[in-house]
Amino acid sequence: MENIREKIKQNRFFLLFIMLFAYAQSVQGRIWVGGEINWYTFTPDAAAAKLISTLILIAIISFFLKRRKPSELFRANEALKIFATSLVTYLLVMKAIGFFVALLFNNIERNFNSETFFLSTFLDLMDGFIYGSFFLAYHYYRKNKSHQEQLATYNQAISLNKINQLKAQLNPHFLFNNLNVLDQLIEEDKHIASHFLNEFAEIYRYVLEVSDKHLVAINEELVFAEKYFSLMKHKYGNAYLLEVDVLNTKGNIVPLTLQLLIENALQHNLGTIEKPIHIKISLNQNLTVSNNIIPKRRAKLSEASALNNLKQQYALLSNEQIDIKKTDSSFSITIPIIPIKQL
Repeated sequence: MENIREKIKQNRFFLLFIMLFAYAQSVQGRIWVGGEINWYTFTPDAAAAKLISTLILIAIISFFLKRRKPSELFRANEALKIFATSLVTYLLVMKAIGFFVALLFNNIERNFNSETFFLSTFLDLMDGFIYGSFFLAYHYYRKNKSHQEQLATYNQAISLNKINQLKAQLNPHFLFNNLNVLDQLIEEDKHIASHFLNEFAEIYRYVLEVSDKHLVAINEELVFAEKYFSLMKHKYGNAYLLEVDVLNTKGNIVPLTLQLLIENALQHNLGTIEKPIHIKISLNQNLTVSNNIIPKRRAKLSEASALNNLKQQYALLSNEQIDIKKTDSSFSITIPIIPIKQL
C-alpha cells in the first residue's frame, strides 16, 4: 500500500492530466450526442470510469515494459511492440470485464450484440490508443530524464576526480618553486631567508587549507595573492610591481589562480629597477591579470605546465574558457568568475 501511495505521489501531475482530459472528453461527447448542455453534461461519472480503464491500461503497459526490460532511451521498434501487445491485451481485458458485468446484470444480449460489440470495441481501441500513447510518452520522458541525470552525475564525478588530480599537481609545484627561491636567498642573505621562511609558512597554510576545495571566494584569493607577492619582493625588490584594481569581488575562482598568474609573470619576464614589470590585477565582470613584456632568454616549461593545469580546471568548472592575449609589449590572461551558487 505504501508503495502504491508513493507511485501516485510521484506521478500525480500525470494522473491529474489524465483525469482532466477524460473529463473534458466526456463533456464533449455528451454535448455531441445529446446536442444540448444540462447538469448531466458535467457529471464526472464517465470521467471516473475512463480513469479506471486508463489505470488498467497503464498497469498492462507497465507489465510488458518490465517483462521486456526495454532500454533506458526511446527506441521506436521497441515502443511499438510493447504498445501493440498492450493494446490487444487491454481490449481482451475490457471485453472480459464487460462480459462479467453484463452477466452479473443479465444484459449480455443488449451489450454483446454485433452492433454494440463493434462500437464498444472501437471506442476501447481509440481510448487505448490515446491514453496508451500518453502513458508511453510520459514513461519514456521520465526514462530519458533519469538517464540524463545519471549521465550528468557521472560526468560531474569524472570532472571532480580530474580536478582533484590537477590540484594534487599544483601543491608540490608551489612548494618546489618557493623552496628554490628560499635556497637562493640563503646564499644571498640568511636574515632575509629566515624572514622569508616564516612568511612562507604562513601562506603555505592557506595552500593546505584550500587543497580540498574546488572553488574559493575572490576576496580570499586577493588577500593570498598580495601576501604571496609581498613574499616575492624579498627576492626581486621593486623590479616587479603589483597593482590591484577591484570593482567587483562577488563570485569564486579556482584556488591559487592569482598566485599562479603572478608567478607566470615573474618567471617569464626579466624585471629591473630601471625597467620594472608592472603586474595588474583587474576585477570586474571577469578577472584579468596583465603585465608588460621583457622576456627572459629561457622560459621555464614548468610554468607553462602550471598554466595549462589552470586551463583544464576552468574548462571542467565553467562553460567559459580562459582568454589569453599576447602582443609584442603586453601579455594578459582573463579568467571567468564562477557564480557562488555553482558547484
